Amino acid sequence: MQTRKLLAEFVGTFLLVFIAVGAAVSGLKSAGVIAVAVAFGFVLIFVAYAFGPVSGAHVNPAVTLGMVVARRQTIQEAVGYWVAQFLGAIVAAGVLKYLVSSGGVTDETGGLGTNAYNNGHINLQGAFVFEVLATAAFILVILLVTDKFATAGAAGLAIGAALTAIHAFGIPLDGTSVNPARSFGPALFAGNGALGQVWLFILAPLVGGALGALVYGVTRAGGEAAGQADLA
Repeated sequence: MQTRKLLAEFVGTFLLVFIAVGAAVSGLKSAGVIAVAVAFGFVLIFVAYAFGPVSGAHVNPAVTLGMVVARRQTIQEAVGYWVAQFLGAIVAAGVLKYLVSSGGVTDETGGLGTNAYNNGHINLQGAFVFEVLATAAFILVILLVTDKFATAGAAGLAIGAALTAIHAFGIPLDGTSVNPARSFGPALFAGNGALGQVWLFILAPLVGGALGALVYGVTRAGGEAAGQADLA
């Protein structure tokens, strides 16, 4: 069972990076920000429904950390998830690099879909705050819509919609990370200083993941109390 979970996380993260980051690489200028944001959301929707029953379809180290902080997953299992997620992102970015360097694909992002700060649209401090808050909001949505009191069948749609909205906001700023694996994979192959900035897009989403889980814990506890009061 553990092998199936890790394989699901590897393949799911591969698909997210290959297709969604690929949509930015091939169409950011020609298709536009909204089209790329929708690509991220739609990929996450089908990954959630395809792999959710197997591994939960985290496909994001920040989501896995949020699950640990929310006590929905053990740290031992989380470590395996993190390895699978980063490997999936690295392999996907390697394929994108091949397509750009040898496959005739024009990279419309100029950096293999990497994230960046101090780019004329946002600075280091702004990018850190944005990534922390955007990731916290994203993880809070995930935890709430996958709660036992939520409508389980709609969770994938809500999560995909949340990721779409976050990308529509963040792509013009720093390219939008909210996912350390998604940022690290392309940075590894991009060059042009991307690896020098990727630390922020690993650290900030992890901080945001923990923050979102802590906020969920507070709101969840309040919801339980209110529910108990209503029953009484």
